[in-house]
Amino acid sequence: MPKISEVKKKLITEGIIGQYVHGDSTTLGWVTIQAGSKLPAHHHPHEQITLMLEGKMEMQIGDETIMLEPGVVKVIPSNTPHSATAHTDCVLIDVFSPVREDYKD
Repeated sequence: MPKISEVKKKLITEGIIGQYVHGDSTTLGWVTIQAGSKLPAHHHPHEQITLMLEGKMEMQIGDETIMLEPGVVKVIPSNTPHSATAHTDCVLIDVFSPVREDYKD
């Protein structure tokens, strides 16, 4: 059983690195984000649940703007456009269903 520190890192975009573990129907991600990094607007068929562990990040989810801070959890429905800007260095957990095949090695 690997530790998250042993899971291969994947560059999502400049300043955003994810480490992903895949089950039969879900993907779990440990994501680190550098302050000032931006996740461009995108959408995917996966339902996503994000739990902020450390830091502060503004997210645009559909027509809603929210601030993710430690302990805040947000469900992002399938095919909903979303983007983000990190105000500080951040650490978060993302869960996707179904599996993010595009995040496998």
